[in-house]
Amino acid sequence: MAASSTHVGETSAEQDARNVNDSHRAVDAGEIAIGVIIGRTSEFFDFFVYAIASVLVFPSVIFSFADPVTGTLLSFAVFALAFVARPFGTVLFSAVDRNYGRGVRLTIALMLLGVSTVAVAFLPSYDQVGWLAIAILIIFRIGQGLALAGAWDGLASLLALNAPQHKRGWYAMMPQLGAPIGLIVASALFAYLSSALSAQDFLEWGWRYPFFVAFAINVVALFSRLRIVVTPEYTNLFKSGELIPSTIRETLANDWRNVVIGAFAPLASFALFHMVTVFPLSYVFLYTEDPPVDFLLIEVGSACVGLVAVILSGFLADRFGRRWLLGVSAAFIGVYSVFAPLLLGAGQIGEIIYMVVGFALLGVSFGQSSGVVASNFSRLYRYTGSALTSDMAWLFGAGFAPVVALALSASFGLISSGAYLLSGAVCTLLALYFNRQLARTN
Repeated sequence: MAASSTHVGETSAEQDARNVNDSHRAVDAGEIAIGVIIGRTSEFFDFFVYAIASVLVFPSVIFSFADPVTGTLLSFAVFALAFVARPFGTVLFSAVDRNYGRGVRLTIALMLLGVSTVAVAFLPSYDQVGWLAIAILIIFRIGQGLALAGAWDGLASLLALNAPQHKRGWYAMMPQLGAPIGLIVASALFAYLSSALSAQDFLEWGWRYPFFVAFAINVVALFSRLRIVVTPEYTNLFKSGELIPSTIRETLANDWRNVVIGAFAPLASFALFHMVTVFPLSYVFLYTEDPPVDFLLIEVGSACVGLVAVILSGFLADRFGRRWLLGVSAAFIGVYSVFAPLLLGAGQIGEIIYMVVGFALLGVSFGQSSGVVASNFSRLYRYTGSALTSDMAWLFGAGFAPVVALALSASFGLISSGAYLLSGAVCTLLALYFNRQLARTN
Protein backbone atom coordinates (compact mmCIF):
# COMPACT_ATOMS: atom_id res chain seq x y z
CA MET A 1 0.00 0.00 0.00
CA ALA A 2 1.48 3.31 -1.05
CA ALA A 3 0.23 5.09 2.03
CA SER A 4 2.21 2.85 4.33
CA SER A 5 5.48 2.69 2.42
CA THR A 6 8.38 4.65 3.74
CA HIS A 7 9.29 7.93 2.09
CA VAL A 8 6.85 7.49 -0.81
CA GLY A 9 5.90 10.87 -2.18
CA GLU A 10 7.53 12.79 0.66
CA THR A 11 7.42 16.55 0.50
CA SER A 12 10.45 18.61 1.45
CA ALA A 13 8.63 19.72 4.61
CA GLU A 14 8.02 16.09 5.54
CA GLN A 15 11.69 15.26 4.92
CA ASP A 16 12.72 18.14 7.19
CA ALA A 17 10.35 16.93 9.88
CA ARG A 18 11.72 13.40 9.59
CA ASN A 19 15.27 14.70 9.91
CA VAL A 20 14.30 16.48 13.12
CA ASN A 21 12.86 13.25 14.49
CA ASP A 22 15.96 11.27 13.50
CA SER A 23 18.14 13.50 15.65
CA HIS A 24 15.90 13.73 18.72
CA ARG A 25 14.14 11.40 21.13
CA ALA A 26 10.82 9.85 20.22
CA VAL A 27 7.71 11.96 20.48
CA ASP A 28 5.72 11.13 23.63
CA ALA A 29 1.99 11.44 24.34
CA GLY A 30 2.38 14.96 25.73
CA GLU A 31 3.97 16.15 22.49
CA ILE A 32 1.24 14.45 20.49
CA ALA A 33 -1.34 16.35 22.54
CA ILE A 34 0.47 19.63 21.90
CA GLY A 35 0.59 18.91 18.18
CA VAL A 36 -3.14 18.18 18.17
CA ILE A 37 -3.96 21.40 20.02
CA ILE A 38 -1.74 23.51 17.76
CA GLY A 39 -3.27 21.96 14.65
CA ARG A 40 -6.85 22.43 15.77
CA THR A 41 -6.16 25.97 17.00
CA SER A 42 -4.79 26.97 13.59
CA GLU A 43 -7.85 25.51 11.85
CA PHE A 44 -10.31 27.21 14.19
CA PHE A 45 -8.45 30.52 13.97
CA ASP A 46 -8.90 30.41 10.19
CA PHE A 47 -12.52 29.45 10.76
CA PHE A 48 -13.32 32.31 13.13
CA VAL A 49 -11.41 34.93 11.16
CA TYR A 50 -13.64 34.15 8.20
CA ALA A 51 -16.75 33.90 10.39
CA ILE A 52 -16.22 37.32 11.99
CA ALA A 53 -15.50 38.86 8.60
CA SER A 54 -18.77 37.34 7.35
CA VAL A 55 -20.57 39.63 9.77
CA LEU A 56 -18.43 42.76 9.98
CA VAL A 57 -16.93 42.96 6.48
CA PHE A 58 -18.45 40.94 3.64
CA PRO A 59 -22.00 42.37 3.82
CA SER A 60 -20.54 45.84 3.22
CA VAL A 61 -17.63 44.96 0.92
CA ILE A 62 -18.94 42.03 -1.14
CA PHE A 63 -22.73 42.34 -0.86
CA SER A 64 -22.99 46.11 -0.79
CA PHE A 65 -25.85 46.03 -3.32
CA ALA A 66 -28.17 44.53 -0.67
CA ASP A 67 -29.60 45.88 2.57
CA PRO A 68 -27.64 44.92 5.73
CA VAL A 69 -29.83 41.95 6.70
CA THR A 70 -29.97 40.50 3.19
CA GLY A 71 -26.25 41.11 2.74
CA THR A 72 -25.52 39.21 5.95
CA LEU A 73 -27.78 36.33 4.91
CA LEU A 74 -25.95 36.12 1.58
CA SER A 75 -22.64 36.23 3.42
CA PHE A 76 -23.77 33.37 5.68
CA ALA A 77 -24.87 31.38 2.63
CA VAL A 78 -21.31 31.58 1.25
CA PHE A 79 -20.03 30.76 4.75
CA ALA A 80 -22.00 27.48 4.66
CA LEU A 81 -20.34 26.35 1.41
CA ALA A 82 -17.24 25.20 3.28
CA PHE A 83 -19.33 22.68 5.20
CA VAL A 84 -20.95 21.45 1.99
CA ALA A 85 -17.48 20.99 0.48
CA ARG A 86 -16.02 19.04 3.41
CA PRO A 87 -17.39 15.59 2.48
CA PHE A 88 -16.02 16.03 -1.04
CA GLY A 89 -12.69 16.99 0.49
CA THR A 90 -12.69 13.79 2.51
CA VAL A 91 -13.21 11.75 -0.66
CA LEU A 92 -10.44 13.62 -2.48
CA PHE A 93 -7.85 13.62 0.28
CA SER A 94 -8.55 10.03 1.32
CA ALA A 95 -7.39 9.04 -2.16
CA VAL A 96 -4.26 11.19 -1.74
CA ASP A 97 -3.65 9.55 1.64
CA ARG A 98 -3.93 6.02 0.29
CA ASN A 99 -1.70 6.66 -2.71
CA TYR A 100 0.91 9.12 -1.47
CA GLY A 101 0.88 9.02 2.32
CA ARG A 102 -0.40 11.14 5.14
CA GLY A 103 2.45 13.63 5.05
CA VAL A 104 1.66 14.54 1.45
CA ARG A 105 -2.06 14.75 2.26
CA LEU A 106 -1.46 17.05 5.22
CA THR A 107 0.99 19.28 3.36
CA ILE A 108 -1.33 19.77 0.38
CA ALA A 109 -4.37 20.33 2.63
CA LEU A 110 -2.76 22.90 4.90
CA MET A 111 -1.17 24.74 2.01
CA LEU A 112 -4.56 24.85 0.29
CA LEU A 113 -6.12 26.09 3.52
CA GLY A 114 -3.43 28.73 3.97
CA VAL A 115 -3.59 29.93 0.36
CA SER A 116 -7.42 29.99 0.34
CA THR A 117 -7.41 32.00 3.55
CA VAL A 118 -4.67 34.49 2.76
CA ALA A 119 -6.13 35.02 -0.72
CA VAL A 120 -9.24 36.49 0.91
CA ALA A 121 -7.00 39.34 2.10
CA PHE A 122 -6.60 40.42 -1.54
CA LEU A 123 -10.31 40.21 -2.32
CA PRO A 124 -11.63 43.12 -4.43
CA SER A 125 -14.91 44.73 -3.46
CA TYR A 126 -18.22 44.44 -5.29
CA ASP A 127 -17.97 48.12 -6.18
CA GLN A 128 -14.68 47.40 -7.97
CA VAL A 129 -15.40 44.24 -9.96
CA GLY A 130 -19.09 43.50 -9.43
CA TRP A 131 -20.29 39.89 -9.32
CA LEU A 132 -16.73 38.65 -9.87
CA ALA A 133 -15.96 39.53 -6.24
CA ILE A 134 -18.72 37.17 -5.10
CA ALA A 135 -17.47 34.40 -7.41
CA ILE A 136 -13.93 34.74 -6.10
CA LEU A 137 -15.12 34.64 -2.48
CA ILE A 138 -17.12 31.47 -3.23
CA ILE A 139 -14.06 29.79 -4.75
CA PHE A 140 -11.89 30.65 -1.75
CA ARG A 141 -14.55 29.45 0.69
CA ILE A 142 -14.94 26.12 -1.10
CA GLY A 143 -11.15 25.80 -1.05
CA GLN A 144 -11.19 26.26 2.72
CA GLY A 145 -13.82 23.55 3.09
CA LEU A 146 -11.94 21.05 0.95
CA ALA A 147 -8.73 21.80 2.85
CA LEU A 148 -10.33 21.45 6.28
CA ALA A 149 -11.41 17.93 5.34
CA GLY A 150 -7.92 17.13 4.11
CA ALA A 151 -6.40 18.43 7.34
CA TRP A 152 -7.88 15.43 9.16
CA ASP A 153 -4.56 13.84 10.21
CA GLY A 154 -5.71 11.16 12.63
CA LEU A 155 -3.80 12.64 15.56
CA ALA A 156 -6.97 12.79 17.65
CA SER A 157 -7.52 9.10 16.88
CA LEU A 158 -3.92 8.41 17.86
CA LEU A 159 -4.54 10.05 21.21
CA ALA A 160 -7.73 8.09 21.74
CA LEU A 161 -6.08 4.77 20.85
CA ASN A 162 -3.33 5.35 23.38
CA ALA A 163 -5.52 6.79 26.13
CA PRO A 164 -5.69 4.78 29.36
CA GLN A 165 -9.12 3.30 30.01
CA HIS A 166 -9.82 5.74 32.86
CA LYS A 167 -8.53 8.79 30.94
CA ARG A 168 -10.41 8.56 27.65
CA GLY A 169 -12.56 11.60 28.39
CA TRP A 170 -9.48 13.64 29.24
CA TYR A 171 -7.72 12.77 26.00
CA ALA A 172 -10.92 13.24 23.99
CA MET A 173 -11.24 16.86 25.09
CA MET A 174 -7.70 17.89 24.12
CA PRO A 175 -8.35 18.39 20.38
CA GLN A 176 -11.44 20.46 21.26
CA LEU A 177 -9.34 23.05 23.09
CA GLY A 178 -8.44 24.51 19.71
CA ALA A 179 -11.94 25.96 19.24
CA PRO A 180 -12.06 28.37 22.21
CA ILE A 181 -8.38 29.26 21.81
CA GLY A 182 -8.88 30.06 18.12
CA LEU A 183 -11.95 32.16 18.90
CA ILE A 184 -10.18 34.08 21.67
CA VAL A 185 -7.29 35.04 19.39
CA ALA A 186 -9.48 35.85 16.37
CA SER A 187 -12.01 37.93 18.35
CA ALA A 188 -9.29 39.80 20.23
CA LEU A 189 -7.50 40.62 16.98
CA PHE A 190 -10.66 41.92 15.29
CA ALA A 191 -11.60 43.85 18.44
CA TYR A 192 -8.22 45.56 18.45
CA LEU A 193 -8.36 46.45 14.75
CA SER A 194 -11.95 47.71 15.03
CA SER A 195 -11.09 49.95 17.96
CA ALA A 196 -7.74 51.20 16.65
CA LEU A 197 -8.92 52.09 13.15
CA SER A 198 -11.65 54.28 11.77
CA ALA A 199 -14.61 52.49 10.22
CA GLN A 200 -13.42 53.50 6.76
CA ASP A 201 -9.86 52.26 7.29
CA PHE A 202 -11.10 49.02 8.82
CA LEU A 203 -13.36 48.24 5.84
CA GLU A 204 -10.73 49.29 3.30
CA TRP A 205 -7.69 47.44 4.61
CA GLY A 206 -7.73 46.73 8.35
CA TRP A 207 -9.89 43.60 8.12
CA ARG A 208 -7.39 41.99 5.77
CA TYR A 209 -4.61 41.70 8.35
CA PRO A 210 -6.06 38.69 10.29
CA PHE A 211 -6.06 36.64 7.08
CA PHE A 212 -2.29 37.19 6.76
CA VAL A 213 -1.86 36.11 10.38
CA ALA A 214 -3.87 32.97 9.65
CA PHE A 215 -1.48 31.98 6.88
CA ALA A 216 1.55 32.38 9.16
CA ILE A 217 -0.10 30.25 11.85
CA ASN A 218 -0.86 27.56 9.26
CA VAL A 219 2.81 27.29 8.33
CA VAL A 220 3.78 26.76 11.97
CA ALA A 221 0.97 24.24 12.44
CA LEU A 222 2.00 22.32 9.32
CA PHE A 223 5.51 21.62 10.55
CA SER A 224 4.25 20.92 14.09
CA ARG A 225 1.89 18.25 12.81
CA LEU A 226 4.40 16.76 10.36
CA ARG A 227 6.77 16.53 13.32
CA ILE A 228 4.41 13.87 14.69
CA VAL A 229 2.93 12.31 11.55
CA VAL A 230 6.33 11.04 10.32
CA THR A 231 7.52 9.60 13.65
CA PRO A 232 8.23 5.87 13.72
CA GLU A 233 5.63 5.40 16.48
CA TYR A 234 2.87 6.97 14.42
CA THR A 235 3.95 5.08 11.30
CA ASN A 236 3.91 1.78 13.18
CA LEU A 237 0.36 2.43 14.39
CA PHE A 238 -0.59 3.22 10.81
CA LYS A 239 0.97 -0.02 9.56
CA SER A 240 -0.68 -2.06 12.30
CA GLY A 241 -4.05 -1.28 10.74
CA GLU A 242 -5.39 1.01 13.45
CA LEU A 243 -5.42 4.11 11.25
CA ILE A 244 -5.75 2.84 7.70
CA PRO A 245 -7.53 5.25 5.30
CA SER A 246 -10.18 2.99 3.78
CA THR A 247 -12.26 4.06 0.81
CA ILE A 248 -15.51 5.91 1.37
CA ARG A 249 -17.47 3.14 -0.36
CA GLU A 250 -16.00 0.42 1.85
CA THR A 251 -16.57 2.45 5.00
CA LEU A 252 -20.22 3.20 4.22
CA ALA A 253 -20.88 -0.36 3.09
CA ASN A 254 -19.60 -1.83 6.35
CA ASP A 255 -20.23 0.88 8.97
CA TRP A 256 -22.94 3.17 7.61
CA ARG A 257 -25.04 2.89 10.79
CA ASN A 258 -22.20 4.19 12.93
CA VAL A 259 -21.52 6.98 10.44
CA VAL A 260 -25.15 8.12 10.64
CA ILE A 261 -25.35 7.87 14.43
CA GLY A 262 -21.94 9.51 14.80
CA ALA A 263 -23.05 12.41 12.61
CA PHE A 264 -26.17 13.12 14.66
CA ALA A 265 -24.85 12.38 18.17
CA PRO A 266 -22.97 15.72 18.55
CA LEU A 267 -25.60 17.85 16.77
CA ALA A 268 -26.64 19.69 19.94
CA SER A 269 -23.14 20.98 20.62
CA PHE A 270 -22.42 21.71 16.95
CA ALA A 271 -25.66 23.69 16.58
CA LEU A 272 -24.88 25.57 19.79
CA PHE A 273 -21.38 26.23 18.44
CA HIS A 274 -22.60 28.80 15.92
CA MET A 275 -25.47 30.00 18.07
CA VAL A 276 -22.98 31.46 20.56
CA THR A 277 -20.23 32.52 18.15
CA VAL A 278 -21.39 33.72 14.72
CA PHE A 279 -25.12 34.28 15.01
CA PRO A 280 -25.20 36.52 18.13
CA LEU A 281 -22.52 38.76 16.64
CA SER A 282 -24.68 39.24 13.56
CA TYR A 283 -27.80 39.95 15.61
CA VAL A 284 -26.08 42.49 17.86
CA PHE A 285 -24.43 44.14 14.86
CA LEU A 286 -27.69 44.40 12.88
CA TYR A 287 -30.33 45.03 15.52
CA THR A 288 -28.68 46.90 18.38
CA GLU A 289 -26.65 50.05 18.81
CA ASP A 290 -23.87 48.23 20.68
CA PRO A 291 -20.40 48.69 19.13
CA PRO A 292 -19.14 45.41 17.65
CA VAL A 293 -15.94 45.85 19.68
CA ASP A 294 -17.90 45.47 22.90
CA PHE A 295 -19.50 42.23 21.81
CA LEU A 296 -16.21 40.85 20.49
CA LEU A 297 -14.75 41.40 23.95
CA ILE A 298 -17.75 39.63 25.47
CA GLU A 299 -16.95 36.75 23.12
CA VAL A 300 -13.36 36.70 24.31
CA GLY A 301 -14.41 36.50 27.95
CA SER A 302 -17.10 33.91 27.26
CA ALA A 303 -14.68 31.79 25.20
CA CYS A 304 -12.40 31.72 28.25
CA VAL A 305 -15.33 30.24 30.19
CA GLY A 306 -15.78 27.76 27.35
CA LEU A 307 -12.09 26.83 27.53
CA VAL A 308 -12.43 25.96 31.22
CA ALA A 309 -15.63 24.03 30.49
CA VAL A 310 -13.89 21.95 27.80
CA ILE A 311 -11.23 20.96 30.34
CA LEU A 312 -13.95 20.21 32.90
CA SER A 313 -15.66 17.91 30.38
CA GLY A 314 -12.64 15.62 30.51
CA PHE A 315 -13.03 15.08 34.25
CA LEU A 316 -16.81 14.67 34.03
CA ALA A 317 -16.62 12.19 31.14
CA ASP A 318 -14.08 10.02 32.97
CA ARG A 319 -16.21 10.11 36.09
CA PHE A 320 -19.70 9.59 34.62
CA GLY A 321 -19.15 8.47 31.01
CA ARG A 322 -19.03 10.33 27.70
CA ARG A 323 -22.48 9.27 26.48
CA TRP A 324 -24.04 10.26 29.79
CA LEU A 325 -22.35 13.66 29.63
CA LEU A 326 -23.48 14.28 26.03
CA GLY A 327 -27.02 13.27 26.89
CA VAL A 328 -27.26 15.50 29.96
CA SER A 329 -25.66 18.46 28.19
CA ALA A 330 -28.04 18.00 25.23
CA ALA A 331 -30.98 18.14 27.63
CA PHE A 332 -29.65 21.37 29.15
CA ILE A 333 -29.03 22.80 25.68
CA GLY A 334 -32.66 22.06 24.89
CA VAL A 335 -33.76 24.01 27.96
CA TYR A 336 -31.31 26.80 27.10
CA SER A 337 -32.77 27.07 23.58
CA VAL A 338 -36.16 28.06 25.02
CA PHE A 339 -35.10 31.11 27.04
CA ALA A 340 -31.71 32.05 25.53
CA PRO A 341 -33.11 34.17 22.66
CA LEU A 342 -34.91 36.34 25.22
CA LEU A 343 -31.56 37.07 26.87
CA LEU A 344 -29.90 38.07 23.61
CA GLY A 345 -32.54 40.73 23.08
CA ALA A 346 -32.40 42.05 26.67
CA GLY A 347 -29.49 44.48 26.44
CA GLN A 348 -25.83 44.05 27.28
CA ILE A 349 -26.42 42.26 30.61
CA GLY A 350 -28.65 39.78 28.81
CA GLU A 351 -26.03 39.35 26.11
CA ILE A 352 -23.38 38.54 28.70
CA ILE A 353 -25.60 35.95 30.41
CA TYR A 354 -26.51 34.47 27.01
CA MET A 355 -22.86 34.12 26.05
CA VAL A 356 -21.45 32.90 29.38
CA VAL A 357 -24.13 30.25 29.92
CA GLY A 358 -24.00 29.26 26.26
CA PHE A 359 -20.23 28.83 26.28
CA ALA A 360 -20.34 26.88 29.54
CA LEU A 361 -22.78 24.43 27.96
CA LEU A 362 -20.83 24.41 24.71
CA GLY A 363 -17.55 23.63 26.44
CA VAL A 364 -18.96 20.68 28.37
CA SER A 365 -20.75 19.19 25.34
CA PHE A 366 -18.26 20.10 22.60
CA GLY A 367 -15.39 18.82 24.72
CA GLN A 368 -16.71 15.27 24.31
CA SER A 369 -18.52 15.56 20.97
CA SER A 370 -15.62 14.27 18.90
CA GLY A 371 -15.83 10.56 18.19
CA VAL A 372 -18.42 9.61 20.78
CA VAL A 373 -19.22 6.49 18.75
CA ALA A 374 -15.73 6.05 17.26
CA SER A 375 -15.18 2.94 19.37
CA ASN A 376 -18.11 1.29 17.54
CA PHE A 377 -16.30 1.44 14.20
CA SER A 378 -14.52 -1.63 12.94
CA ARG A 379 -10.77 -1.23 13.21
CA LEU A 380 -10.27 -0.99 9.45
CA TYR A 381 -12.89 1.76 9.06
CA ARG A 382 -12.31 3.82 12.21
CA TYR A 383 -10.06 6.42 10.55
CA THR A 384 -12.22 7.21 7.52
CA GLY A 385 -15.45 6.70 9.49
CA SER A 386 -14.40 9.27 12.07
CA ALA A 387 -13.60 11.78 9.32
CA LEU A 388 -16.98 11.22 7.68
CA THR A 389 -18.94 11.59 10.91
CA SER A 390 -17.12 14.85 11.61
CA ASP A 391 -17.95 16.19 8.14
CA MET A 392 -21.61 15.23 8.43
CA ALA A 393 -21.99 16.59 11.95
CA TRP A 394 -20.54 19.96 10.97
CA LEU A 395 -22.70 20.07 7.85
CA PHE A 396 -26.02 19.21 9.49
CA GLY A 397 -25.38 20.74 12.91
CA ALA A 398 -23.40 23.89 12.27
CA GLY A 399 -23.07 24.71 8.59
CA PHE A 400 -26.43 26.39 8.11
CA ALA A 401 -27.01 27.51 11.71
CA PRO A 402 -26.11 31.20 11.19
CA VAL A 403 -28.20 31.71 8.04
CA VAL A 404 -31.19 29.75 9.40
CA ALA A 405 -31.13 31.46 12.81
CA LEU A 406 -30.82 34.93 11.28
CA ALA A 407 -33.53 34.25 8.69
CA LEU A 408 -35.90 33.00 11.40
CA SER A 409 -35.15 36.00 13.60
CA ALA A 410 -35.67 38.45 10.74
CA SER A 411 -38.99 36.85 9.74
CA PHE A 412 -40.54 35.66 13.00
CA GLY A 413 -38.63 37.36 15.80
CA LEU A 414 -35.62 36.42 17.88
CA ILE A 415 -37.43 33.75 19.91
CA SER A 416 -37.80 31.59 16.78
CA SER A 417 -34.01 31.16 16.49
CA GLY A 418 -34.14 28.82 19.46
CA ALA A 419 -36.05 26.27 17.34
CA TYR A 420 -32.89 25.39 15.39
CA LEU A 421 -30.96 24.80 18.59
CA LEU A 422 -33.78 22.74 20.09
CA SER A 423 -33.85 20.51 17.00
CA GLY A 424 -30.14 19.82 17.45
CA ALA A 425 -30.67 18.79 21.09
CA VAL A 426 -33.47 16.41 20.08
CA CYS A 427 -31.30 14.85 17.35
CA THR A 428 -28.48 14.25 19.82
CA LEU A 429 -30.76 12.54 22.34
CA LEU A 430 -32.26 10.34 19.63
CA ALA A 431 -28.84 9.42 18.23
CA LEU A 432 -27.51 8.51 21.67
CA TYR A 433 -30.59 6.36 22.26
CA PHE A 434 -30.19 4.48 18.96
CA ASN A 435 -26.45 4.15 19.59
CA ARG A 436 -27.20 2.44 22.88
CA GLN A 437 -29.71 0.12 21.24
CA LEU A 438 -27.23 -0.71 18.46
CA ALA A 439 -24.53 -1.49 21.01
CA ARG A 440 -26.87 -3.92 22.77
CA THR A 441 -27.71 -5.82 19.60
CA ASN A 442 -24.10 -6.18 18.42
